[in-house]
Amino acid sequence: MAHIVTLNPPSREDWLQQLADVVTDPAELLQLLALERHAELAEGADARRLFALRVPRAFIQRMKTGDAQDPLLLQVLTSRQEFNDAPGYSTDPLDEQSSVVPGLLHKYRNRALLLVKGGCAVNCRYCFRRHFPYQDNQGNKRNWQVAIDYIADHPELDEIIFSGGDPLMAKDHELAWLVDALEKIPHLKRLRIHSRLPVVIPARITEGLCQLLANTRLQVLLVSHINHAQEIDDELRYGMQMLKRAGVTLLNQSVLLRGVNDNARSLADLSNALFDAGILPYYLHVLDKVQGAAHFFVPDNEARALVRELLTMVSGYLVPKLAREIGGEPSKTPLDLQLRQE
Repeated sequence: MAHIVTLNPPSREDWLQQLADVVTDPAELLQLLALERHAELAEGADARRLFALRVPRAFIQRMKTGDAQDPLLLQVLTSRQEFNDAPGYSTDPLDEQSSVVPGLLHKYRNRALLLVKGGCAVNCRYCFRRHFPYQDNQGNKRNWQVAIDYIADHPELDEIIFSGGDPLMAKDHELAWLVDALEKIPHLKRLRIHSRLPVVIPARITEGLCQLLANTRLQVLLVSHINHAQEIDDELRYGMQMLKRAGVTLLNQSVLLRGVNDNARSLADLSNALFDAGILPYYLHVLDKVQGAAHFFVPDNEARALVRELLTMVSGYLVPKLAREIGGEPSKTPLDLQLRQE
């Protein structure tokens, strides 16, 4: 039975207030979770020099106090393993750091990716753009206009993907400017928004944002980034209901992460929780080999075996596509489920 949430809005602060209320010190994060005596966890604090720690308190509230293996904590806590120089890993695993125009990646024929904003509400330690030169791809109207001109000159494009960073770091009036400009381009049909912000700060789904998305002629899809069922709470479900009432199609992509969701039970629980929240599982990505994240890697054969087991536990429409992205390829690369020797 679907998890039904009342349409009375939950009590919550303005999303910008929550965005500012973050923890940036690993020691403080461990103290909040009563884990300050775990020496192994504390030893990773210096990794924030490689990639800053940033976790909103709204997300910390979903972590389990006293649990050193909490799946939400493991996604965001600095680790000494980030200093390991892993063979085959790079700072640009998807060959993205030479964009056609600042902030625009035309990777696939019919769709282009616009890096709306460089910042994120939360810094996930496995982020494949943790080394991306956002300073050269500023999210501002000057660069957006150059990107819009490029899009208008390429009629093969029928879909634009808002990405980042996190595109919902842009305020509603900035998004309205972008949407207004894009919907004037006749060959565009769809707008896809890839965001983790509604997960870590559900209050980001505002009435103004929903009205904007409901009123555009473009078909709108929101692809959330949720890796574990524990990330889904009533506030997130409420935000997803708002989006559905605005006519937004809701999809989810996850990353298969060692120690976080690398078992079939966790994946089944995630798929069921997503569907109960009105979200369809879309992609399950194997890890992009970004330097600093090798400790999260799950080998392809193990990933295939997990999805084969998942197929026995949930309905077929709840099984996301297992895939990887390879820089320079014209599409995502599905990983077939036939077990093979690596």
